[in-house]
Amino acid sequence: MQTELICLNIQNDERIVDMAVFNEIYNILWGDLITIPLPGGSSLGLSLLVLILIPSGIYFTIRTRFLPFRLFPEMLRVTVEKNTVEKDAISGIQALIVSTACRVGMGNLVGVVAAISAGGAGAVFWMWVIALLGSSTAFIEATLAQLYKEKDPLYGGYRGGPAYYIHHLFIKDGSRRKHSVIAVLFAISGLICWCGISQVIGNSISSSFENAFQIRPIYTTVVLVVIAAIIVLRKNATVKVLDIIVPIMAACYFFITIFIIIKNAGQLPAVFQRIFMEAFGLRQVVAGGIGAVIMNGAKRGLFSNEAGSGSAPCAAAAADISHPAKEGLLQALGVFIDTILICSCSAMIMLLTPTGLTNGLEGMDLLQSAMQYHLGEFGVIFIAVILWLFSFSTFIGILFYARSNVAYLFGDNWISQTLYKILALIMLFIGGLAAYQFVWDLGDVGVGLMTIFNMIALIPLAPKALRALKDYEKNEIKKRRK
Repeated sequence: MQTELICLNIQNDERIVDMAVFNEIYNILWGDLITIPLPGGSSLGLSLLVLILIPSGIYFTIRTRFLPFRLFPEMLRVTVEKNTVEKDAISGIQALIVSTACRVGMGNLVGVVAAISAGGAGAVFWMWVIALLGSSTAFIEATLAQLYKEKDPLYGGYRGGPAYYIHHLFIKDGSRRKHSVIAVLFAISGLICWCGISQVIGNSISSSFENAFQIRPIYTTVVLVVIAAIIVLRKNATVKVLDIIVPIMAACYFFITIFIIIKNAGQLPAVFQRIFMEAFGLRQVVAGGIGAVIMNGAKRGLFSNEAGSGSAPCAAAAADISHPAKEGLLQALGVFIDTILICSCSAMIMLLTPTGLTNGLEGMDLLQSAMQYHLGEFGVIFIAVILWLFSFSTFIGILFYARSNVAYLFGDNWISQTLYKILALIMLFIGGLAAYQFVWDLGDVGVGLMTIFNMIALIPLAPKALRALKDYEKNEIKKRRK
């Protein structure tokens, strides 16, 4: 008995040490690494990821000669360009749809609302700024994914992403080494992250349906997992489904928001005045809250658009497109769609709602109350359905991302591909029944590590993407204009 107690204590001590290590990694990635004092007693806390992504975004924006502004019309033109696609391959616009499905999720709904609740209306402005910077980063990583893509013997078409261009950075052609340590770490971090996100998705959907329709989580979860399994366990069903879901859900959310904006058009000048005044306003400085305004907007922008994390390049690499820079432009546009369009929709819904109706509310309850104010009971039902679409599309999208990382780690075989899909479905089921904070944090740690490993390669390889951009502008844009 005494021996058993000793063993139990040792195990508990080991768990405590493991959690302490995990929490330390989490704090290094997401905690305030540097704190800058500001007027009024406020402070600006900068996490490691913020310190990496924002300067990188500024650097890439300058090196691309302010690509988000200069080539925005070209981004739009590429979306309607017709391309001949190989059998089993996906087009550039389909790759954009997959990445948009993953970018557009619960963060675009509840995350934006939380950012405004914590940082005020001014957080929206800083969210926009980060999107503009992130657009340049998205161009670089997507273009590199195209430059280093390779044939996919299992699914057909192409595959690639950060694991593959990281591999080429550290392993010379002709080497017998099959794996780069950094590339392996990126791939593992991605798979961990996407498992964590699967749990979050399951919990978000079951909770919203319970609030809106009083449906028990077990029923919602079973239906969700069955539908997801039918799609993800088929060879090439993911892209076909997303081609339908993503445009519909984005259009519905956008047009509902436009309706709300038109209905409350008289309040718009005051809303925009509030956004810009609180972004730089004296009131926030005096109140000691300017740091919260900036960082809540910045963090929401970084989390939502995923630029620099290395997720979207996993889809970008799969595109069969005539020039690598074209996919870079499409993924840069994806950041605009996610943050400038979808996140701004959520912000407008929130800011056009009287504050008296939302005081004391958080998360989904706050958003549903805002929608109820604008659209009555239909608003509550609509937000539950749209969250289902946003979250479900994210789930099947991340499993598309996972394909190339699983292949890099375990080779080209259906066993490893199927086992990871089953693991993700299990996490989806578990999340639908209960929320486990550790798993949520695990997803955050995963995406944080992905970002670090991706950025290690992104900066030294950036000149290749910049040369591709120069070539595209010289040989396609200029010739077309003559």
